[in-house]
Amino acid sequence: MAGRTGRIPPAARWSQVRKAVHRVRTGLRRSAVDYFRGDGSDWIAFAALLTLVPALTYATLAEPLWFAPESLVLPIVAGGLLLRPANLLILYATAAGALIVEATVLGPYTAGPGRVTPGTILVVAATGLTGLLVAQFRSRVGVPWRRGGTMLFDLRERIRVQSRLPKLPAGWHHEMALRPAGGQSFSGDFVVASRTGPDRRVLEVVLTDVSGKGMDAGSRALLLSGAFGGLLGSLPPHAFLPAANDYLLRQDWQEGFATSVHLVLDLDSGDYELFSAGHLPALQLSAGSGRWEEKAAEGPLLGVYDGAQFDAVKGSLRSGDVLMLFTDGLVETSDRDLSEGIDRLTGEADRYVVTGFEGAAWHLIEAVARDVNDDRALLLIRRD
Repeated sequence: MAGRTGRIPPAARWSQVRKAVHRVRTGLRRSAVDYFRGDGSDWIAFAALLTLVPALTYATLAEPLWFAPESLVLPIVAGGLLLRPANLLILYATAAGALIVEATVLGPYTAGPGRVTPGTILVVAATGLTGLLVAQFRSRVGVPWRRGGTMLFDLRERIRVQSRLPKLPAGWHHEMALRPAGGQSFSGDFVVASRTGPDRRVLEVVLTDVSGKGMDAGSRALLLSGAFGGLLGSLPPHAFLPAANDYLLRQDWQEGFATSVHLVLDLDSGDYELFSAGHLPALQLSAGSGRWEEKAAEGPLLGVYDGAQFDAVKGSLRSGDVLMLFTDGLVETSDRDLSEGIDRLTGEADRYVVTGFEGAAWHLIEAVARDVNDDRALLLIRRD
């Protein structure tokens, strides 16, 4: 009937309207996401800022005491953050024309307040030059400011995900805590771990301390964590540190060294091997004696020289035993030597023997090295 009369039923017409609205909303949403990530065009911001310049000019001419000529720095600052260099130059030319119009209409600056003074021109020009330098730097790097923060967030989350420890079978408990230097989000300390071997009954954990700290070491830590994560489980345990050492040597970094400790733990028997590349000794608590024992393996720093050998130290975790791996930021400072820091760490750790070390890793860092300006990492493994 609808086809013979040529009329569209109300229900079908309403459905078409809803589909059209949905398409518009989807397109706007995609455009907004692309713009935030830096993948879209800047024409919306460009058009808005170009419109803002004459609006501010009209307001200045109408009420110069409330809208000073210096208000033109507002679109200039926003343009430096939002626009590409080519569009930014057009915006600057428009702002310069607006200053000329304001100076002509308002009269010489000696005639009273609210005029365009040499200082006004200097402030606007200096702001524009700064914005242009920032825009050119972003263009050269290829990362718009809208995408820069997202990229840093993605990098931080990748390091965090790679540092997650795999779930252990019943009878085992593990904790990991990491505190970057200066309260930053990036750290030169990282952990990679995997369950390997037959039936995944072997836990391999690598704790690494990259030279430097905070943001300076964060990019190298990200690169190394990805490489070490690929090597872990793909090579026999005794071949991991030599391969990691070769990888660092190939990078040819000026600050290319790192310390690392590699734990290979049999989750059935509790026996383990500990390989070290210039890293601090591990600490093992014996539940029978209640005493802490240092487990120090021998090996040079990673990335120092070719052909390095790494000898393992062996041990066993019995029921109630605890093994701690940590970086030097936790126990060594300029005003405290290594032995004193280890004594303080074990003294604080003794308080958690009764509670089974639940939530102890984070609290130990807070108690031992809360205000230390260095990256700190602590890994706890306990056999129930």
